[in-house]
Amino acid sequence: MNMSRRVFIATASAIAAFHLAAPAQAAEPIKIGLMTALSGQSARSGEAITRGLAIAIDEINASGGLLGGRKLVLVRRDDESNPAKGVVAARELIFREKVAVLFGGLDTPVSLAVVPLANQAKVPFMGAWAAGTAITKNAGQPNFVFRVSAVDEIVDQAMLDYGMKTFKGRKFGMILVNNPWGESNEKGLREALRQKGLAPVGVEKFEGNDVDVVPQLSRLKAAGADTLFMVGNVGPSALVVRSLDRMGWKVPIVSHWGPLGGRFTELAGPNAANVHFVQTYSFFGQQSPVGAKVIKAMMAKYPDVKGPESITPAVGVANAYDAMQLVARAIAKAGTTDGDTVRKSLYQIDEYAGLIKTYRKPFAPGMHDALGKDDYVWARFVGERILPVGVNQ
Repeated sequence: MNMSRRVFIATASAIAAFHLAAPAQAAEPIKIGLMTALSGQSARSGEAITRGLAIAIDEINASGGLLGGRKLVLVRRDDESNPAKGVVAARELIFREKVAVLFGGLDTPVSLAVVPLANQAKVPFMGAWAAGTAITKNAGQPNFVFRVSAVDEIVDQAMLDYGMKTFKGRKFGMILVNNPWGESNEKGLREALRQKGLAPVGVEKFEGNDVDVVPQLSRLKAAGADTLFMVGNVGPSALVVRSLDRMGWKVPIVSHWGPLGGRFTELAGPNAANVHFVQTYSFFGQQSPVGAKVIKAMMAKYPDVKGPESITPAVGVANAYDAMQLVARAIAKAGTTDGDTVRKSLYQIDEYAGLIKTYRKPFAPGMHDALGKDDYVWARFVGERILPVGVNQ
């Protein structure tokens, strides 16, 4: 009798413990990882990505979270725009923090270094900035890397079209950073030119730590370039502008979006406004309901945001916001945070009315980029503000 009673009590205690533990387990948060530049010249861009994710996460959590009430939490690591440090950050987020999804940050070399790790670990890796074509078009079988951002090979076509239409360019020179991002764009620009029956009059490279690029620019001037294609992050792009100033060469510059990520106007000087660069979104002008909602949420959450002019760089916020909303829909469809199931569920998203656009079947096997050439806008600096070309106030 005593034995039976002890068994009954033990069993009842186990059942009670199970029922007490079950809600706690169900409420376990879902970790969302972010590795990006949070220090250095591009820290402003890393903060923009952070804010876009945070606004989306706040929205999702306010509506009840995911998978039966589990809240999302953002866990960040600084990759310092360094590929080796990016891999360390990604490994820590994947294996120590056990993030359900890893978001990638700014730099193509960093993202390319992390791609094999994400594919091996079977953790979805969502790009929100870096535009290198090979990031999503990688050798992974299956491929766990997706992106809501610009794509070099598409941006390069848009850069050529813009240069021809806006500046009547025909003799294009390239001034490119000497790294995988520059290589990706050289390939894309050459192909875009070839399709128009053109070829570059010259291609020049620079290193990220160069202090002068007058020799490279002088060669492009001597070759007869009437428009320059520029690919480089904040510091090097500013160096190109200052070098042109020293030469007294006033030539149109059509740029990838590298200049928008930090202290470009401070480093480049007054002629920073002469650089026209690509964007995926602008918070200026008439906004959709989603755009108005995001602006309101940004102003409520961040004291330094006074209006659209303070949401900069806009692409970091917009790309990250939409990417997080798409990932949340995939997790909800999957009914789990299992990486491979979430990957497959990204293909099953039918429609989402987002910030940048309304996405219809944004991902499919073999197509892991949600944005296309029709989703780009062109901008320049007016003072410290990034404004669409043609807007001056």
